[in-house]
Amino acid sequence: SKEVGQQLQDDLMKVLNELYSVMKTYHMYNADSISAQSKLKEAEKQEEKQIGKSVKQEDRQTPRSPDSTANVRIEEKHVRRSSVKKIEKMKEKRQAKYTENKLKAIKARNEYLLALEATNASVFKYYIHDLSDLIDQCCDLGYHASLNRALRTFLSAELNLEQSKHEGLDAIENAVENLDATSDKQRLMEMYNNVFCPPMKFEFQPHMGDMASQLCAQQPVQSELVQRCQQLQSRLSTLKIENEEVKKTMEATLQTIQDIVTVEDFDVSDCFQYSNSMESVKSTVSETFMSKPSIAKRRANQQETEQFYFTKMKEYLEGRNLITKLQAKHDLLQKTLGESQRTDCSLARRSSTVRKQDSSQAIPLVVESCIRFISRHGLQHEGIFRVSGSQVEVNDIKNAFERGEDPLAGDQNDHDMDSIAGVLKLYFRGLEHPLFPKDIFHDLMACVTMDNLQERALHIRKVILALPKTTLIIMRYLFAFLSHLSQFSEENMMDPYNLAICFGPSLMSVPEGHDQVSCQAHVNELIKTIIIQHENIFPNPRELEGPVYSRGGSMEDYCDSPHGETTSAEDSTQDVTAEHHTSDDECEPIEAIAKFDYVGRTARELSFKKGASLLLYQRASDDWWEGRHNGIDGLIPHQYIVVQDTLIS
Repeated sequence: SKEVGQQLQDDLMKVLNELYSVMKTYHMYNADSISAQSKLKEAEKQEEKQIGKSVKQEDRQTPRSPDSTANVRIEEKHVRRSSVKKIEKMKEKRQAKYTENKLKAIKARNEYLLALEATNASVFKYYIHDLSDLIDQCCDLGYHASLNRALRTFLSAELNLEQSKHEGLDAIENAVENLDATSDKQRLMEMYNNVFCPPMKFEFQPHMGDMASQLCAQQPVQSELVQRCQQLQSRLSTLKIENEEVKKTMEATLQTIQDIVTVEDFDVSDCFQYSNSMESVKSTVSETFMSKPSIAKRRANQQETEQFYFTKMKEYLEGRNLITKLQAKHDLLQKTLGESQRTDCSLARRSSTVRKQDSSQAIPLVVESCIRFISRHGLQHEGIFRVSGSQVEVNDIKNAFERGEDPLAGDQNDHDMDSIAGVLKLYFRGLEHPLFPKDIFHDLMACVTMDNLQERALHIRKVILALPKTTLIIMRYLFAFLSHLSQFSEENMMDPYNLAICFGPSLMSVPEGHDQVSCQAHVNELIKTIIIQHENIFPNPRELEGPVYSRGGSMEDYCDSPHGETTSAEDSTQDVTAEHHTSDDECEPIEAIAKFDYVGRTARELSFKKGASLLLYQRASDDWWEGRHNGIDGLIPHQYIVVQDTLIS
């Protein structure tokens, strides 16, 4: 493990040294380019000066005899031509030197930017993937299984030696049952977050006013970049295939090691079949337990298998490092070379998705979409929000939301559930101001000290009611979802306390100057209380209008019905649908014009474009109409239309 870790750090330092060397080369060539440019300008000034001097000399010449004057002029012309030619040659030479140095500077800057991207990718991969893999597959390899086996052996011996130790031994038994390598690693990484958190990316350091921080894909380097991109793609294909084969071998070897260290041979009750004395234990163990052929054979093969595994592990990590660097360079080249073709499509797609997001309710698109997806497909997913997802897919989904798109729209279930859960946690963790402001931290911590759960919920409600309406709506929506998720704890292993451990650090940060460990425990207890008591803590839809989480994972916009009951758009029409069909002959349809585009969220809601002509039969509620569009009957939102009578008046 130490050797693998040292190798990874050496590789990282090698990448950093390469970046530094490339940066120095870029700075050197850029300095040469600037120097050549200044010399060129100096030559141009000398040329202008020489031309001006020649003109003045011709103007100042005095009249002489024809023959002598002609001879003098011829000589002076030869002198001036010789001087001008020398200056022109010097100028051409310096122009060529400047062009050559400028091209070298551009190529050096491209190399620097590529190395910069690769270095950032390598450093990010080291902190996100390599450290975790070292803990899982090197440092912690077999530790929990070996500890489990050793402690069970100890328990089996002690239980037969002395019955009076049952109470203490039961406690150890519980501790052994709760051994979990994944949870221990997660707790370790959360406790030392500053160690495992990736550092900031290296930024481009311009030299002498050179502010171009993008790859130069113009001629004469464009063709060279295209060829290099193709070479990188070919190399990556080969490396990925080779590294995948190494990974398969490594995983098969890992399974063999796990089979060795997880053998359930901890029961030593046979050793106590004659006597409970230590002498009997020693003699029995030496004669039976320690002399089992299977154990001797396993111990003989274990060291060789472990050595082969670490060799393959090292080979796999080195290959992945190289793939990461080359992939970063390839992606940057591909992005630069294809930027112009994608610009128009990207802008058009973004404009439509941004309009869709802007017309949404108070719940941010990323929150509503992730919760909807998890509610539909992931309520029974084991370890949801606790197991880390794919960092690549997390970044892809996050970037799509930042562009205004909804990558989780539709009913497709082809996304990694843990990655989507990671995006939701990452959103709340990345808020500039936490969902629970720091100025109410002490008031909420005071509520945690109350033993009575109902009284605690009442005091929490008093504290958070002072928060802005939009914050309360998001809190109500989120905790209703978490409460719903906790009801499937038998399948997903995420009860309210486990969910609080995952969301506590993201929703509420501990102020500086406080004991992080003890305060975080109180924060987790607070979040757990809110999950359990969310219905008693947050205002109901009558008290706080806004989107409410539904068990299907979607939002429901609540309004006041004529009967004083809180109903959704779907429910509000169930009682009036029959009445509408029986009174078509009695009520004249009303014409309306759409003010905005609208996309129906359920089968009952109609979709239409801005300017569309709509027929309205009657009001379903204060916010909805029963109507028709393109021959289809359904619900039409009142806020998205202008009634024809209103236009006339």
